[in-house]
Formats: sequence, structure tokens, C-alpha cells
Amino acid sequence: MRYAARWRSRVTLGVPAALALLLLVVPLVALLLRADWARIPSDLATPTVLPALRLSLTTTSVTALLCLLLGTPLAWFLARSDRRATSWVRALLTVPLVLPPVVGGVALLMTWGRNGLIGQYLTPFGIQIPFTTVAVVLAETFVAMPYYVLAVEGAMRGLDPRLESVARTLGASDLRYLHTVGIPLVLPGIASGLALAWARALGEFGATITFAGNFQGRTQTLPLLVYVELERDPQVAISISIMLLAVSVLVLGVLRGRWLR
Repeated sequence: MRYAARWRSRVTLGVPAALALLLLVVPLVALLLRADWARIPSDLATPTVLPALRLSLTTTSVTALLCLLLGTPLAWFLARSDRRATSWVRALLTVPLVLPPVVGGVALLMTWGRNGLIGQYLTPFGIQIPFTTVAVVLAETFVAMPYYVLAVEGAMRGLDPRLESVARTLGASDLRYLHTVGIPLVLPGIASGLALAWARALGEFGATITFAGNFQGRTQTLPLLVYVELERDPQVAISISIMLLAVSVLVLGVLRGRWLR
């Protein structure tokens, strides 16, 4: 009787669990099955792919650098502060995670556009950010920075507070403590955050096409090229998608130890 009840409960839970797994796995399998594997090397060497690949690698690398330089201090202040305002800052930081990407693109236009909140002061100097490579970097940073900051903040919260107390006793400033003690101890968290932010920036589409447009050689990243090639040559789109899928799996492999520990 007990065995039958256990079997029914497993079936009741196992069927929806299997369906959930199928909903996630089947599209990836379909992508792999529809690929013409013999064509992938030549597809990735086409004149449209190489500029998009070069631009994607450049902009995502700059985005990762901005996350490192700007996001690390922010993660540090969030990790060591328990004030009520800190929770609001953290909440604002997570907004891009749930905000539709196209809305993020519109927000960036309202900020950096010709008549935007900041852009209106740049226009008289001949500085135009929308629909440029700089706009791609800003769009990618907007969506990727929260991933980095939250990952690094979590790592910094795990630091032993006694280390900072000892450092202060020895006369070390916050900057010196962070440089000599804090950052070396959270390097795995920083590496994971950078990998996650870089991968998110690589796959960014909505904010980029809204704020930066889709101009070959200037703002057309790999996801935007996939969108174009779906109508022009679907097999090229599949080849690029498989390359992006491989990058995602690689990043997952880098983060696997941190997520499953």
C-alpha cells in the first residue's frame, strides 16, 4: 500500500517535471538537428558574420571591463551596508533583470538621445550616441551590469568581517583593504560575475536594436545578424545560433562549480 502511494506521488510529480524539462530541451535539440553541420564553418566565415563577430567581441569585452571598474565598487558598498536605502538601491539594480529589453532601449533613448535627459547637453558639441557603437556598449552594460553586481555582492557578503576590523586596526583604508584583502578573496565571484555579464551582453538584442539600430559593421551584433539572416538565409542563422549556444554552454561550465556548490 505504501509502495503504491509512493509510486503515485512520483508519477504525479514526475510527469510535469518531465514536461518542463522537455519544454526547455526540445527546442535546443531541434536547433541541433536542423543544422547543416558541414556548412557551419563556411557560414561563420561569410562576410556578414565576421564583422558582427568582431563587433560583438569588442563591445562585450568593453562591457565586461565597465562592469569590473564600475560594478565592483557598487557591489562593495551594497555588501557592507545594511541601511534601508541600500535595499532600495538593490531593488533599482534588479529592475533591468525583469524589464523588457525594448523598454530598456527606449529608456536609453530618452537618456542619451538628441533631446534626452543627458543627450541634449551633448548635441551642441556634436556628440551623438544613439545608433553608434557606443550605444551598443551602453545597451549591453545596462542589461549586464546587474548580473555582475549581484554576483560579486554575494561573494563579498561572505567575507569575514573580522578581516576588515583587523585591517582598520592596522590603519588600512577601505581602498587598501579592498585591493589587498577583499578582491583577492572574492576573485572566483568576480570571475563568475564577469562571465555571466559577458554572456548576457553577448546575447543582448532588444535594447540594442532599439537604442543602437542594426547597421552592419557599426551596431550589428551577432543576435541582430541572426534576426536578419532568418529571412535571408535561415541556415546561416542556425549556424550563428549554434555558435552562441556553444558560448552559453561554455559559460555554464565556468559557473557550474559556483552554482552547484
